[in-house]
Amino acid sequence: MSDLLTQEEYQAIADSMSFPANAYINGKYMAAKSGKTFETVNPATGAVLANIADCGAEDVDYAVKKARQTFERGEWSKLHPRERKRTLIKFTKLIQRNRHELAVLESIDSGKPISDCANLDLPETIDCFAWYAEAADKMYQQMSPTTDDAMGLIVREPMGVVACVLPWNFPMLMLAWKVAPALAAGNSVIVKPAPTTSMTALRLAELAAEAGVPAGALNVLTGGAEVGEAIGLHPDINAMAFTGSTAVGRKLLEYSAKSNLKRINLELGGKSASVVFSDAEHLDSVAANVVYGAFWNMGENCTANSRLIVNRAIKADLLARIQDKLRGWPTGYPLDPSNALGAMTTKLHFDKVMKYIKLGKKEGATLILGGEPLKIGDGLYIPPTIFDDVTPDMTIAREEIFGPVLTILTVDNDEEAILLANDSEYGLQGSIYTANGTKALRMARELQAGTVSINCYSEGDITTPFGGYKLSGLSGRDNSLQAFEQYTQTKTIWIDLSDRPLDETLD
Repeated sequence: MSDLLTQEEYQAIADSMSFPANAYINGKYMAAKSGKTFETVNPATGAVLANIADCGAEDVDYAVKKARQTFERGEWSKLHPRERKRTLIKFTKLIQRNRHELAVLESIDSGKPISDCANLDLPETIDCFAWYAEAADKMYQQMSPTTDDAMGLIVREPMGVVACVLPWNFPMLMLAWKVAPALAAGNSVIVKPAPTTSMTALRLAELAAEAGVPAGALNVLTGGAEVGEAIGLHPDINAMAFTGSTAVGRKLLEYSAKSNLKRINLELGGKSASVVFSDAEHLDSVAANVVYGAFWNMGENCTANSRLIVNRAIKADLLARIQDKLRGWPTGYPLDPSNALGAMTTKLHFDKVMKYIKLGKKEGATLILGGEPLKIGDGLYIPPTIFDDVTPDMTIAREEIFGPVLTILTVDNDEEAILLANDSEYGLQGSIYTANGTKALRMARELQAGTVSINCYSEGDITTPFGGYKLSGLSGRDNSLQAFEQYTQTKTIWIDLSDRPLDETLD
């Protein structure tokens, strides 16, 4: 159900808003110890929104110290899970109460369309925190199979201090995916948002404190690569969860190896495919899903179905329907709820996407839609762009563009389609379209991806684990009860119940 306001109402919220700018440590907003700041800019207008605290290693040390103290005192870590649940439910209610402010803050900081922020990101953020709140007191411990003279208890305990390093494309939702299970499990958490999209993380930390999350249990450190490196190398952080590029993921693994071998969970890049077989039915629905999978969130999405692998027999029909669907996907000012695409998040990223578009033209792909930036004030706008006649060796077919660019690769049979889908160093998500149920399940098993959707584009939901194969991920999974495994560790407690003397027991 839509919860949208009018553009005028959203603009009024934006105009009256004060922007959080300082880091949030131990229950307080505070400037970086160095006094340094950096600008955060509204990519839709070019206006500077705020000067954000540019934290460094000294701030990381302080935040870790306070997080550790809170953890050791047990005011959150040793709280009954039922009490943690109640606090997190209060938190979800506060997010709901402040949802319009948070949606506007997310939109103007990132360039995301307000329709997505209000109707997708906020509801899913709320659902995520509510789901893990309810799960907190329903995670049972285990007992191993033994004879009657012994008992093996397998208990699950929080890791300690957990760091969550977030991307800029879904700032609030990715915070929820990581922070919700980490907090529900009893950890103290340090969040490092992307420097370009820090403000909703800061506001959520304040709301968490209002709900009763104790000081030091949830901290937000703003800043750039220096903060990430200091977190990765810190000897008193027990685990680290990251969503972002494969290149940065490699660095975090190096930091872990050089420090305390902290657990590293990585959700990385993707080059996902929509695979449309010749027997696919309901092509209008297929076209709608292909458009959504490729262009949702301006294609700034690690599961974006940026490759359309389609059988030649239905290609022309499907492509005509895709172009027709895109007439309902206008690009423009993000606070206008009628716009489906907003602004690229930074000038640097805008230039990167445009470079890929120019490279596609140079390498011989046929541009059939878009391809030129839109002049809308001082904003950074790229419309939906489609390339046909793409070959598997082209750069735009192999590298993650992270923008509103769809590449079309044509095949003549099912085997060629699935081979081409798997011809990638990534394996995060894939979508399959066919009317044959047996083929759908068989091809889903053959597709090398962490999530496969059949006759739709989907990442699953909060109940299903999310993560990737190959260079798309490492170790744990976001979402589902499996996410608790990332932020907890098991301990075996062995009890001798026999009356035998020690020497007999040892024998």
